Amino acid sequence: MADELAQSGDERELATLRQEWDDELEDSARSPDYRQRAVAYRAIGQFRFRQKLELLRRGLEDESPAARGSALLSVQLLSKDSPGVVNSIRPLLHRIVSSDGNQAVRRLAIHCLRNGSPQRETIVLLNGLADDDEQEPELRKTARTVAAELRKRAGPRG
Repeated sequence: MADELAQSGDERELATLRQEWDDELEDSARSPDYRQRAVAYRAIGQFRFRQKLELLRRGLEDESPAARGSALLSVQLLSKDSPGVVNSIRPLLHRIVSSDGNQAVRRLAIHCLRNGSPQRETIVLLNGLADDDEQEPELRKTARTVAAELRKRAGPRG
């Protein structure tokens, strides 16, 4: 429902929902059950809860791949119209892309970088992954695609 309200632009109703769910969202993000944490991190994006970026950052560092993946999906939603979200957590995304133990989480992080500013270090990192024969093919393909998009957006200086 929150995602539908956000997509339709009903900010007033979305704000009301945020108030109603704020405490429960915080509690769920601190749950010992990874499934509850994953749902909470995903809800941050669905509610377009930009005030919860610090909580989302914790989700990106969660021990559970499901929770990290949900947090990354929220980063994608929050950064679609504003690269500031990705830019503010870029070093953390770079670390996830480079060394997370879960390939799906790494690919999601690469997709998030697509929504950030086309910074040189990101393009170099993605090109390195794309050219690394030791990486899985799907990760290499995703890195190559996003690096090309960022290079194109950067123009001649990228």
